[in-house]
Amino acid sequence: MAKPKLRKMLGDVNSPEVTKLMRLIETQSLKTLANWAIEYARDNYLPIFEAESPGDGRPRAALNSCRAYLQGELPLNEARKSINDATAAAREQALATAQAAARAIATACAVIRTPTSALGYLFYGAAAIAYSTAGTQRTPVEYDALAVQELQRAYAALDHVAVPDEPEPAKLVWNC
Repeated sequence: MAKPKLRKMLGDVNSPEVTKLMRLIETQSLKTLANWAIEYARDNYLPIFEAESPGDGRPRAALNSCRAYLQGELPLNEARKSINDATAAAREQALATAQAAARAIATACAVIRTPTSALGYLFYGAAAIAYSTAGTQRTPVEYDALAVQELQRAYAALDHVAVPDEPEPAKLVWNC
């Protein structure tokens, strides 16, 4: 059997799960979104990357740098450099699972300046979770089902930390 072509991202932008996520993201501040994205990526995607590429510390460094930026301990230009390094780590990965996890981490870190990345990183993350969970020989239907589950978990995680009646929600323009 021929190896299926794996997608870099999983999830359907028109699905009910994504629409629900978008509506919740629209209610939150940039700081809330960035903190959530960084912690969610650290908890869910970093272990996948490090299992596949244990010697590459760039995604972890990006998460640490962006957290430090949010706490006022690091200038933006240094945080951006670490994001670029994590993106380079993704490009250098031969394995789809590690590549998707590194892309998810780099994009989650980018939320510090680009609030719409709070949705984008989850599409990479869904791929990382699906390929890590099911391997790389499954059907698109199986991967899509795993992506839906991951998007539902992400929604629950954001809902848990969401600020009710956030006074300064991020200004978002969806280009999807």
